[in-house]
Amino acid sequence: MRLRINGKPADLEATVLIDVMRHYGLLDQLVVAEIDGRIIDRTDWEMMPLVEEMRIELVHFVGGG
Repeated sequence: MRLRINGKPADLEATVLIDVMRHYGLLDQLVVAEIDGRIIDRTDWEMMPLVEEMRIELVHFVGGG
């Protein structure tokens, strides 16, 4: 499926949002997912269907000093 992730085109084998998270290895990370301008609660990742050309923004937090 062709998606736009963080502004870049991506072609992934994904049907729901959690597939994208698995692909990028983000399941164990503190991540915020936004689809087409709407923040998706982590509990909804398994049920959030994806469609062609959907815009997904993934933001994860890193600590530092």
